[in-house]
Amino acid sequence: MNKITQTMRFRQAVIEYSNKHGVTKAAIRYHLNRQYIYRWRNRYDGTLQSLADRSHRPHSHPNQHTAEEIKLILNMRRRNPNAGIVVFWVKLRKRGYTRSISGLYRFLRKRGAMAVKLPNPKYTPKPYEQMLYPGQRVQIDVKFVPQSCIVGQQEPTQWYQYTFLDEFSRFRYIEAFREHSTYSSAVFLRHVVKKFPFAIECVQTDNGTEFTNRLLPRGSDKPTLFELELQRLGIRHKLIRPYTPRHNGKVERSHRKDNEDFYASHRFYSFQDFKDQLAVRERAYNNFPIRPLAWRSPKQVLFAFHNV
Repeated sequence: MNKITQTMRFRQAVIEYSNKHGVTKAAIRYHLNRQYIYRWRNRYDGTLQSLADRSHRPHSHPNQHTAEEIKLILNMRRRNPNAGIVVFWVKLRKRGYTRSISGLYRFLRKRGAMAVKLPNPKYTPKPYEQMLYPGQRVQIDVKFVPQSCIVGQQEPTQWYQYTFLDEFSRFRYIEAFREHSTYSSAVFLRHVVKKFPFAIECVQTDNGTEFTNRLLPRGSDKPTLFELELQRLGIRHKLIRPYTPRHNGKVERSHRKDNEDFYASHRFYSFQDFKDQLAVRERAYNNFPIRPLAWRSPKQVLFAFHNV
């Protein structure tokens, strides 16, 4: 113990005074009993650290674990090294243990016999399939416009941002919609085909009802308008694993960047205002250099491939 307290200095002063003037005079001067002074004089070795208080913890307790209980706990812990405190306590109770779970916890902490936690198995992602040319596979998703960005509306209103992203070039096309439905998805797909200068081979989406009926309890075999439009255009539809948005990671990340760089600082006073600002956002995104493209912009990569 390296901490020096006023009590330690007081005891040193009492001892030094008693050595000079005697224990009786020291007891009278400092209003102490003689036994107190003798005890600290016997303990004093010339350093303040010897005058520090020692632990007041009792060496035993009338309700402490018995030898039989200790043997039971240690044997059970040896057979169940990874069992948590609750599971371990329940197993002990089945063998006649009557102490509380908090008492067991304190005993295990004191003995250093807490459960040994096994390392969680880490997720090892599969190597990502790199696209070789524009349109080989694209991602489409829908983002709900935050309500805090919509101002000046007399009635509650919800707008949507449909996003198309080419995996090869990261080129994006985004469009504003008032409705979140398979009809809007089909309309957006037609606009994408006109906007994107390359043929699209595969469209990847999540399992939302605006894209597919796959997860619906009824009518799951009936194609949606979006799927019918894909069939008409000769485009393959790839659905990601349910409840796994990371499989659509590129478009999901672009939506996160929209939240941070666009929606956090913009407000829309009408639907036309939203469409105009979204068009500005699309141009800024497609002309901004990014690291995955070796600090080139999506437009540069797209049209460089076009000229090869």
